[in-house]
Amino acid sequence: MESVSQRPLEGEGSTALTSEDRTYRKVILRILPILLFCYMAAYLDRVNIGFAKLDMLNDLQFSNTVYALGASIFFWGYFLFEVPSNLFLHRFGARLWIARIMISWSIVSMAVAFTVPLAKFFHIESETMFYVLRFLLGICEAGFFPGVILYLNYWFPTHRQSRVMAGFLMAMPISLTLGGILSGWLMGAMQGVHGMAGWQWMLIIEGIPSLIMAVVVVTLLVDKIDNAKWLTTAEKNMLKNNLDRDNTTKASSLRDVIFNGRVWLLVLILLTFNTGFYGLAFWMPTIIKATGISNTLHIGLLTAIPYATAVVAMTLNAWHSNKTGERRLHAAIPAFIGGMGLIGSAFFAHNLPVSIFFLSVSASGLLSLMPIFWTLPGTVLSGVAAAAGIGMINAIGNLSGFTGSMITATAETLTGDMNNGTYVLGGCLLVSCVLILLIPKAMLAKDKA
Repeated sequence: MESVSQRPLEGEGSTALTSEDRTYRKVILRILPILLFCYMAAYLDRVNIGFAKLDMLNDLQFSNTVYALGASIFFWGYFLFEVPSNLFLHRFGARLWIARIMISWSIVSMAVAFTVPLAKFFHIESETMFYVLRFLLGICEAGFFPGVILYLNYWFPTHRQSRVMAGFLMAMPISLTLGGILSGWLMGAMQGVHGMAGWQWMLIIEGIPSLIMAVVVVTLLVDKIDNAKWLTTAEKNMLKNNLDRDNTTKASSLRDVIFNGRVWLLVLILLTFNTGFYGLAFWMPTIIKATGISNTLHIGLLTAIPYATAVVAMTLNAWHSNKTGERRLHAAIPAFIGGMGLIGSAFFAHNLPVSIFFLSVSASGLLSLMPIFWTLPGTVLSGVAAAAGIGMINAIGNLSGFTGSMITATAETLTGDMNNGTYVLGGCLLVSCVLILLIPKAMLAKDKA
């Protein structure tokens, strides 16, 4: 059995498929498709509120400020329960915990469709009920994404993670591409069916895939290497030995997480980067509608263009990073491109074709950064420190969902033009680019060792 040190690393010119490579390919084919479809369902539930907004505000008589607060309050629930959720997953196993997360968030996501009846039942204002449901949705979904990142760290050493992360995170642009088209179509086709609005049907129907995937997770996913009946004893030993070797120099205690400057640098990078991303995700349908497009299906088709473009860019960037072993520039350059793309989309906001072009540039940069970034926590953390650290990085970083959605709404309130907020979102990505360039070289040395 070959060790990691005895074989050429990916990106060093080796084309031979070793027994180790074949084992990792087997692992990828068994677990990655399940996680991919789970994340597609998760992201569909997370951002369909951006499409619901197109009609929901008029139906419920909500202002843009109410929507922005409701969209962003999700992340406060997410923030508070992220680290505890990841610690529970580390202790009780990924299979049941991920399934629990998916079932609970699906139910709450569907319940948003019944905001008014639920408000009447509990004798509270509709706005308050909307805030409560969005907060509960954050609580329910907390732990899914960092839980999956932690789960992948249970299987793959650092130098193999960029390709796997890219495969998993491919769910995001795919779900945003297909979800935009599906959401736009459902809102038009289901309008008035059984006396319900199209946006209500959209929230209900798009919550069903999460319930289906929860069953798949319980049935097919395994918690750890030792439980994988589809691996031989030799294959299991090889995977565990590689992980043990990879984890030798990593932080492994909770104290190491809190007082680790590198962890806090990753927090700042994610905070600035995600501010731009969530601003784009939550407001893109509205930005396109503001150009004069009113048909929800047409808006869905147009929002699909930037994300479809991003699928290609994300794949190529992850492939080239994996081939060369370089991480810093493969993260910093996409952050810069994403920022300039957002600024360009705002500058040409009233020219739809040019604006879509720059939105495509921005989405390509934003999503190309993600798989590279999420290989970084695994370079410094392992064990319970990885569980808590990845949860903390994602929890604090996802508070940017609050800033990303509120910046645009605040800019519109103060200046009368939401595009002024887009300039700020682009600036946040440029700050993220600078922070990425501050990552110590020693932190990335493991990838090239």
